[in-house]
Amino acid sequence: MTTRPNTDNYLELFLNNIPMMDVRAPIEYEKGAFPHTINHPLMNDQERHLVGIRYKQKGQDSAIELGNELVCGDVKAQRIEQWLAFTQKHPEGYLYCFRGGLRSRTTQQWINEAGIEFPLVTGGYKAMRRFLIDELTVSAETKNYRIISGRTGTGKTRLLKQTPNFVDLEGLANHRGSSFGRQLTAQPSQIDFENRLSIELLKARHLRNGPVYIEDESRLIGRNAVPQEFRDTSTVSDIIVLEAPLEERIEIVLQDYVIDMTNAYQLHAGEEDGFNLFSEYLLNSVSRIQKRLGGEQTQYLKTLMHAALKAQQDNGSLALHEEWIQILLAKYYDPMYDFQLSKKAERIIFRGNQSSILEWIEQGH
Repeated sequence: MTTRPNTDNYLELFLNNIPMMDVRAPIEYEKGAFPHTINHPLMNDQERHLVGIRYKQKGQDSAIELGNELVCGDVKAQRIEQWLAFTQKHPEGYLYCFRGGLRSRTTQQWINEAGIEFPLVTGGYKAMRRFLIDELTVSAETKNYRIISGRTGTGKTRLLKQTPNFVDLEGLANHRGSSFGRQLTAQPSQIDFENRLSIELLKARHLRNGPVYIEDESRLIGRNAVPQEFRDTSTVSDIIVLEAPLEERIEIVLQDYVIDMTNAYQLHAGEEDGFNLFSEYLLNSVSRIQKRLGGEQTQYLKTLMHAALKAQQDNGSLALHEEWIQILLAKYYDPMYDFQLSKKAERIIFRGNQSSILEWIEQGH
């Protein structure tokens, strides 16, 4: 069997979703990592901390000696077992540490001594992260973007996912982008969000053709900030406006933010606790826009929500939810959206419902 060489072909790694084993300490991995990676560290956080102190005090040789003392015997055997399991599950994969230096080469050596030759990523995490930062700038400067805009509830994400070449910013940020947009699982770190975005833009450039479709987003998607170079490009790109009647928009919001979120919370925490968590999520979401709604309007909406939640819990009726949704759309989201779109009117190249937009795209516009 031919031994695979170490690689610095970062583009191939990311375009092909090559599995990678990150041997940095957990604290490093949590601060920033890549999709399709798993953390099987050479040293845990405490061991890394102690070795770092020794390195500063007595130099590299002494630090290596301490590392070998800390990671030995059963501890070493368990870690090698994890690494070997990864190599068997992902024979096409690679391993890396922070700079492609001592930790990854030590891991590679120990795997080799166990009978498996497995390649590493030269330059490690630092070089791959630098590559993605640079490529994000290139993507922002070289691609033709089209922004899908539309009032809240028109189904922009649903349309987006039917376009031939899209990047789902909200999906990458794990947030729907509004005060109601929080998901059950946490958002990625800012670094992870940027890494994911850069990789998806690489795929849009190298694996697909034509304009890249993205949703009209503000600077922040939840706690994740859209990188400035990408914002600069998107704020001058052509706009497609998705339109839908109010009744249809109410149904979409009801499905996305009431039915789907209720199901998600109950799947996560059980029927009763899940419904309580869903209720808390809904009421907290409207509280977050109280400054713009005003205290009186916020309290009125909460009263409607409490009644809707009680009816939903008592007999499964969702009809009362439609009332607060309609008020929130008409009194809050629509005026705000219309004002923002009025400042971008010269960039609009097409507007219509979902089917007419998709037909327009298929015609090669």
